[in-house]
Amino acid sequence: MSYENFAAVYDQLQGDVDYEARAEYLAELFKKYDRLPTLLLDVACGTGGFSLPFAKKRIEVIGADPSPEMLDVAREKLAAAGVEALLLCQSAEELDLYGTVDGAVCCLDSLNHIIDGDEFKRSIARIALFLEPERLFIFDVNTEYKHKNVLSGTTFATETEDVFCVWQNSECDEDGIVDISLDFFRETGDGTYERTSEDFSERAYSHEFIEKCITEAGLETVAMLGDMSFDAPKKEEERVIYVTRRVKNG
Repeated sequence: MSYENFAAVYDQLQGDVDYEARAEYLAELFKKYDRLPTLLLDVACGTGGFSLPFAKKRIEVIGADPSPEMLDVAREKLAAAGVEALLLCQSAEELDLYGTVDGAVCCLDSLNHIIDGDEFKRSIARIALFLEPERLFIFDVNTEYKHKNVLSGTTFATETEDVFCVWQNSECDEDGIVDISLDFFRETGDGTYERTSEDFSERAYSHEFIEKCITEAGLETVAMLGDMSFDAPKKEEERVIYVTRRVKNG
């Protein structure tokens, strides 16, 4: 997925996401299981939805994302808010920092966009490589339940003041993969509409596979939680939170 077209409308289509509340929830998890980081890595930071509220907390933030278009939007948002963050055009798999961080996050199902299992495993390992011992990496993923029972074969339509989006999902295959097609319709100013499209896929991984990736990366799971919860996931949870810690000698 290029995100070239998606970046321009991403924030409008994510209008129902309360980034401030989610960032506060993540901050509470850091404090519950460790402490607030002083240097936070925001993997797949996108348009800076989480980098911004963490930077407002006076936490030094490194945001990494493979889309230059998304990062351009993030820079504008950070500048408008009068805060700073180091933004790097890097995927999780190719992450290459100058040193270590004392906390990391990857939010809003970004890891589900990695549909190759080996790449998923390398991404977790790469993030762990730059995490200080005994510090936390917190991430969330869409569940197998959501892919099979909520996303599979469905179509969504979203309309904002500036854009109309049609989101079409394929049937979930045996590997947990859903192919997604987005069509954006934006008014050009002369009464006509311009159509642009993006195509990508998302994959739901089993808990067993995710745990294997965590362990092999030198991490350990300290908590697995329901979305925006401090309790264990429910049977029909659509998104789960993994709180992992870098093993001291890992």
